[in-house]
Amino acid sequence: MICDLCPRHCRKERDCEKPETFCGMPGEPVIARAGLHFWEEPCISGERGSGTVFFSGCNLKCVFCQNYNISTCKQGIPVTLSRLKEIYQELIRAGAHNINLVTPAHYANVITESLDTPLAVPVVWNSNGYDSVETLDRLAGKIQIYMPDLKYADDALARKYSNAPDYFAIACAAIDRMYEQVGPFEFDDDGMLKRGVLIRHLILPGCIDNSLQIIDYIRHRFAPHQVLFGLMRQYVPCGVVSAERFSELNRKISDLEYDIVENALFESGIEDGFVQEADAASTEFIPDFNGFGVRN
Repeated sequence: MICDLCPRHCRKERDCEKPETFCGMPGEPVIARAGLHFWEEPCISGERGSGTVFFSGCNLKCVFCQNYNISTCKQGIPVTLSRLKEIYQELIRAGAHNINLVTPAHYANVITESLDTPLAVPVVWNSNGYDSVETLDRLAGKIQIYMPDLKYADDALARKYSNAPDYFAIACAAIDRMYEQVGPFEFDDDGMLKRGVLIRHLILPGCIDNSLQIIDYIRHRFAPHQVLFGLMRQYVPCGVVSAERFSELNRKISDLEYDIVENALFESGIEDGFVQEADAASTEFIPDFNGFGVRN
């Protein structure tokens, strides 16, 4: 396949041993883990867990990625389209509230095929926000819940940490299209999200101005009860961050930094969403990407 699935527009062959695309991944999906996940927002994980499918590879390669082993090191197991469909059904039988597709953009063509028959539970598109509007259009009607990151409003940070200087414009256009497709959020009788957009933002150390800009954008772009917003405090140094490389990120965010951003959120009038406690900043919440649930 000549790939044009994401905003990188590589237009290079992926059905080969060493694809020259930015993600560097083959055309068929590679999955690092498939299982019930209990550490998403309450309306996603619920009591039984979210049926997460962690795809290997990524079109951003953030230097601080908590899933670095699979996003950049490409750890995972190749699967066929038929096996991907089986994984969905196995997770549903295990009690999953939803099927949660994590970092899915570079496999959007296969995912579209895998959802040719509607599932018994909502499907979550859990992305980094750097999504192509054209690709999202192909998913219309197949995805009930969009859960994008909105990492940066600051283009300089996006260039430095994710090699994506156009991130904010791309992500905003993508989120607009997501909202056009699914509309205002809806919960079922058990408080589980059954439809809508949940926008997540991870606070980075030393980057609170970026977070304040994100909050201000959401406040002006969406009216109350249109989208959910998750303010994430879970940052811990991962990826290539160290005392020698990107040393400014080699720490958790401080209580003062978090308080400033959280207060701005509360003062913004944004009421629909979630915040995290300090203990969310722990590597204990990073799954073991050992191929669990992937093989037959």
